[in-house]
This record gives sequence, C-alpha cells and structure tokens, in this order.
Amino acid sequence: MSIFLREYYGNSRLTARQILKDPVLLLAFGFGSGLSKKMPGTLGTVAAIPLYWVLAQSNGWIYLSVTLISILAGIAICDKAAQKLRVHDYGGIVWDEIAGFLVTMFWIPLSWESVLAGFTLFRFFDIVKPWPIKWLDRHVQGGFGIMIDDVLAGIFAAIILRFWF
Repeated sequence: MSIFLREYYGNSRLTARQILKDPVLLLAFGFGSGLSKKMPGTLGTVAAIPLYWVLAQSNGWIYLSVTLISILAGIAICDKAAQKLRVHDYGGIVWDEIAGFLVTMFWIPLSWESVLAGFTLFRFFDIVKPWPIKWLDRHVQGGFGIMIDDVLAGIFAAIILRFWF
C-alpha cells in the first residue's frame, strides 16, 4: 500500500491499475493525477499546466476550440466515470479541474506569474465555492453538475486575471 495512492477508488472499489487501463477513467483522473490520496483536485490542476503552456503558444481560436471540447467532452467523461465509480463527483475525477484551469487562463499571456496567479485564483474559487458555484455544486447532478462548478470557478478566476494581466 502506498502513502500516495489509495488501495481502492469509489464504491466500485477500483484499483489504480484498473483506472489507468480504462480510457474514460484515465481521462477523468487527469492521466493519473487524480489518483493521489491528498489534494487530487490540486494535482489535477497542476496536470493542466503543460496543456495550457502548449495552447498558450497557439492562436486564440485553437485554444478556444480545445477548451470548449474539453468542457463538452468532460460532461460525458465525468458522467461515465461517476457511473463506473458509483460516486457522484468523486474527488479523484479531476477532468473538471483541467477544463476549469483552461477557462481561467483563456487569453492570458504565458508567464510564470500568470500561471501562478491563475492556479491560485482557480483553486481558491474551486475550494471556497462562493455563490452561485456552491449552489450549482449541490443541486446539479451528472456530468454537467461535475463540470459546471469548475467552469464557473474558472470564469470567476479569469475575470480577476483579466484586470491583473
């Protein structure tokens, strides 16, 4: 047993190996970043940084397209993962953090300062969940419910970043 990984995940009691072998769960768990016992959402956000770094060097339309695809596909990915785990919004499902961070950083210039600020703001809004994020988190179910609070946290963080950078 590892101090970093759980023995089993969700009510289905899946192993890390089972999650990594299943394409939907691999994506939902942020390529393994969501397997962590501690702070899987934070590690899922860290996993989004290289994707942002690549997208920030493309044109804005490519960034927008990938972000929208990650949100729309994320609804299905997160819904299917929740069904497989038999837990709604299981902490290890971090695809929503990846999409939320991309929303946060939309058209923000690439720098270590912007990444640090975006990371901090996104995690703040994702953890604190001010209204209406908390209401949506509690009342909207399924894949859309898993995704919407993080997308909204990303929008809140992006608004602040726009004034900063």
